[in-house]
Amino acid sequence: MRVLIVDDERPARDKLRRMLSAEPDISAIEEARDGVEALELLPSFAPDLLLLDIQMPEITGLDVAASLPAPAPLVVFVTAFDEYAIRAFDANAIDYLLKPYDQSRLQRALQRARERLAAQRPAASVLPNVAQLLIPERGSMRIVKVEQIQWIETADNYVILHTADGEPLMRQTLAGLLEKLGPRFIRCHRRAAVQLDWIASIVNHDKGDGELLLQGGTRVPLSRQYRAEVIAAFPRPA
Repeated sequence: MRVLIVDDERPARDKLRRMLSAEPDISAIEEARDGVEALELLPSFAPDLLLLDIQMPEITGLDVAASLPAPAPLVVFVTAFDEYAIRAFDANAIDYLLKPYDQSRLQRALQRARERLAAQRPAASVLPNVAQLLIPERGSMRIVKVEQIQWIETADNYVILHTADGEPLMRQTLAGLLEKLGPRFIRCHRRAAVQLDWIASIVNHDKGDGELLLQGGTRVPLSRQYRAEVIAAFPRPA
């Protein structure tokens, strides 16, 4: 998820950046000091989510929300003033964070964003952005077809690509790789992602955690944080 922080106060931006950096599925963070700068950044940065202050010089956060081009990013207002709540939701905000907030409150807002983005995700049958990956291996290049990757696991500064033919290592962050692979892959744990086509069933555990049972019997962890997004990625019966 790509997030644009819009706030005219540097400490507020720093706090949000620090908290967002703890979330494993945040792939990019950018900052804007006011509404004008935010609107200028939108075309090049293309955020999925705006964390938007309301009271700012020149252009308010409500004005920015009303000026977003289609398709518009999701909006969460972050403000010290509760009197704007009704107007914020009238502006199609998905949440309203009242300062001061903590990590858990921000996580609830981010989870709403994840669920909304998952609902907007194209069907799993859509082809990925790339068809194969080239991985250096001792002086040669290994070709791994994306369709053969069952699931992906982080390992320090690398990711492990789990396929039927082996488990090659690739120097890449999980979030960065998922952006390249496209909507057939979805995060299921802070350290794992899975290709939707390989999921055979979802096994529920206590307290909201679970496992994904893949074709062939492999079990991949499913954390409570990502469970709703994984379930939402599958089309519902008519």
